[in-house]
Amino acid sequence: MDKRKFVCASPEDTFELGERLGEQLEGGEILLLSGGLGAGKTLFTKGILYALDYDTREVTSPSFTLVNLYRAKFDVYHIDFWRLDNVENVAAAVGLSEILEDETAIVIAEWSERLKETAFTNKIIRVSIEGDGGEPRKITISDE
Repeated sequence: MDKRKFVCASPEDTFELGERLGEQLEGGEILLLSGGLGAGKTLFTKGILYALDYDTREVTSPSFTLVNLYRAKFDVYHIDFWRLDNVENVAAAVGLSEILEDETAIVIAEWSERLKETAFTNKIIRVSIEGDGGEPRKITISDE
C-alpha cells in the first residue's frame, strides 16, 4: 500500500491537493474520505472535481441528499454517510451496489468509516484529513 502524507496550511492548499489527486484519476476509483466536521472533505472533493472539468460552484456537501451525481470528465458520485450512523447497512441505504455497477464512475464517499467492512473490487484510495478550524490539515492518501 502506497501512503503519502501532506500538510495543507490553508483551504487553498487542501483544494489544490484534491486537484492534484483528481488529475491522476482514470475512472473506476473509489475514494474513501474520513475526517471530522469541518476538516475539509468537501473542499478536497471540489479540488478533485475541478481537475475533472466540473464547475465547483455546483459542488455541495451531500449531507441531506446523501448522493450527488456530477457529470464531469467521468461520472462522479459524491456520497455522504454522516447522517447514516444508525442505519444497519449504510451501503444499501444509498444504493452503493447500483452505483458501483458503473465501472468507469468515480465514487467519493465522505464519512467512509461508517461503511465498516464493506468489500470493494475497484481501486481504493483512502484519504484521511485531520484538523479543523484555522489549523493546518494533515492529509494522508493511501492507495490499496
